[in-house]
Amino acid sequence: MRRTPSNAWCLVLLSVGLQIVIFPLPNLYGFSWIAVAPLIVAILRARAPEALQLQLDNQARLLPATLWQGFVLGYVCGILWCAGTCYWVFDTMHRYGGLPIPAAVLALILFCMYIGLYHGMFGLLLALVAGTKIAGSKITGPNPAGPKPAASGAAVRRALVAAPFLWVAVELARTRITAFPWELLGYSQTANFALTRIATLTGVYGLSFEIVLVNSVFAAAFLVPKERRKWLLLAAFVAAVILQTGQLIAPPPVATDHTALLVQPDIPIQDGAMWTKAYFQDTLRDLTATSLHPAGEKEGRHNDLIVWPESPSPFYTNDPLFRDAVSELARQSGSWVVAGSIGITPAMHSGGESSQIFNSAALINPQGEWVGRYDKVHLVPFGEYLPFPQVFAFAGGLTKEVGEFQRGASRTPLDAGGERFGMFICYESIFPDEVRQGPLEGAQVLLNISNDGWYGDSGAWKQHLQQTQMRAIENGRWLLAATNTGKTASIDPYGRIVAATPRNVRTALAAPYALSTDTTFYTRHGDWFAYLCAIISAGALLARFVFRDRER
Repeated sequence: MRRTPSNAWCLVLLSVGLQIVIFPLPNLYGFSWIAVAPLIVAILRARAPEALQLQLDNQARLLPATLWQGFVLGYVCGILWCAGTCYWVFDTMHRYGGLPIPAAVLALILFCMYIGLYHGMFGLLLALVAGTKIAGSKITGPNPAGPKPAASGAAVRRALVAAPFLWVAVELARTRITAFPWELLGYSQTANFALTRIATLTGVYGLSFEIVLVNSVFAAAFLVPKERRKWLLLAAFVAAVILQTGQLIAPPPVATDHTALLVQPDIPIQDGAMWTKAYFQDTLRDLTATSLHPAGEKEGRHNDLIVWPESPSPFYTNDPLFRDAVSELARQSGSWVVAGSIGITPAMHSGGESSQIFNSAALINPQGEWVGRYDKVHLVPFGEYLPFPQVFAFAGGLTKEVGEFQRGASRTPLDAGGERFGMFICYESIFPDEVRQGPLEGAQVLLNISNDGWYGDSGAWKQHLQQTQMRAIENGRWLLAATNTGKTASIDPYGRIVAATPRNVRTALAAPYALSTDTTFYTRHGDWFAYLCAIISAGALLARFVFRDRER
């Protein structure tokens, strides 16, 4: 097996660091334009010439990685990136999942090794597109001294052109296969108001493509003769500056004519035994008071909607204490109420009557009647259900804390007297193609309820909020984000937070919003761009084999 040059590993480590800091909490998003370039250069310069004569030849240079080298370079990059970005998995599994420290460390390592496979896939595919061969030992050219690298320049150029398409194709695979598209590259530019107009056409994948395209130009500067390097660097730098300055172009404020009261309960995650009847009733009483008399709000102000988010509370929809409290809140306020709760649906089985439980959002009208419910469709593995329980029995502690939920079957918007809310709960906000189903079915505003208390004070809450903002951008909708511990926010169709609460306090936010019936191109057509990139990537791989013989 050929040894990978040490400078390739240095470039991989540089890329890891840059890919980590462009996301919250560091949020050094300006580095996104160069974050992937070191990895690309490492893959395209990972193999030394096989013959001594080539090392002496004026045309000699490092060659693209072998398939194995490309995979390993990308895989190591992906593992370390995941560890630096999703480090909070350890704390969640240890503190709330009940795993001892060694088991929680193991869970984080296995998780990173799994998610890192997609960086590895990018490295492998890039090496495959750029693959060059040393001609056989037979002397065929004017220089009989030995074989030469065949058309490595053309192969590298082809790989640089293909890199943005390959990256997006791999992101699509991570979304569809692993179902964990956490912090796709395009999210680093969520606050870039001008550039994110692309997302209304292509979704977040279009931003990822744009970022890797600029990274490819930076990478190209270090893969060409030195006399051409400065011009490529200048072109890439100017492009990055122009694209990043889109963040300075702020669109005018968006008019609002509705107000929702988003209650942030700040309920701690604790053992079920702590939820005594007295504690349960005190919590309901306090949340009701916060909803009816929010601090800093004018007394008697009417809100179109009151929202209680997902929380670690045993708020069962069939519990009379909970139902009566929420119904009374709706009657006293004269408002529609959406309450995060544990939905109970009777189901008949061959063994008798039993119940199914759902992670739900219940809708209550101003008369106190329970008139609708959304049941979460996309559940969190190891958090809301345990996949392959015999294999992953060691990770069952977290599931025990929150219960074994069933999947919902419909994304039909909740209809609150003519206002239609596109619901999605917590983790569902990272799936762009799923969230768009709400506006596609007539949702006039998006509503996300979430319990970010599982993340503690790590950067995960901010990462989650950043991805939620992108859903508002893609669909051109106001988005109300109600969370248990914060940050609770009102987000306009440009992804801007126009009102928000501080974190880790029990409070309520008067969140302005407006209704919309227009749909964006992305809402209507979904992930068409990502699939197009996947098709073009397949074409690039095919071309690599078609032109292989010509490059010998």
